[in-house]
Amino acid sequence: MTRVAGTQGYDQDVAAFFERSENVAFADKHAAVLSVHPAPPARILDIGAGSGRDAADFANLGHTVLAVEPTPALLAGAIAHHDHPAITWLDDSLPDLSAVLARGETFDLVLLSAVWMHLDEDERRRAMPNLSALLAERGVLILSLRHGPVPPGRRMFAVAATETIALAQAADLRILVHETQDSIQPANRLAGVTWTILAFQAENAADRTRQAATFTALSPL
Repeated sequence: MTRVAGTQGYDQDVAAFFERSENVAFADKHAAVLSVHPAPPARILDIGAGSGRDAADFANLGHTVLAVEPTPALLAGAIAHHDHPAITWLDDSLPDLSAVLARGETFDLVLLSAVWMHLDEDERRRAMPNLSALLAERGVLILSLRHGPVPPGRRMFAVAATETIALAQAADLRILVHETQDSIQPANRLAGVTWTILAFQAENAADRTRQAATFTALSPL
């Protein structure tokens, strides 16, 4: 039985899921945001790690990775396929990320690849402040939004980039990247699936102080 609503369907046909995930090159998948990836060694949080391919690629680049995956079959498969001394594997889920937050860590990059659209409106609203809290100063949050037909058995929502940007701005994150692209996977591309790629950066305390001072100076008495 599925324990986390957003993971519905991901415990089915796991072998096919791994095959699709493993056949997507890191550079192709992350082309729109490679310029905002931190230089190694950095601390990476991969939420919804899936097959573990991204976590392994980041680890092989010299980063340390906390890979979070709530679907037991995927987590077990990811560990079997991509176990690495620089990767820590964790069973946790959005929107609360209680196990991640309990560790008291912050990260230079938080990645949600093909995850955000599995959350409903209330879950998205609750999740964004938690993601912001996990970013180190100048840390980067990257997430992708899927648009198009929903695969049978999956729980997905139509999520607008404008809503996501507004939630991020309310959590003291500023937009770095906003791009739309066709699906990399041929079958999805033929079905008309597109993706919005978003990247945000945490504002540091000095930035917020300057913004507040500017607002005060411009405000009428």
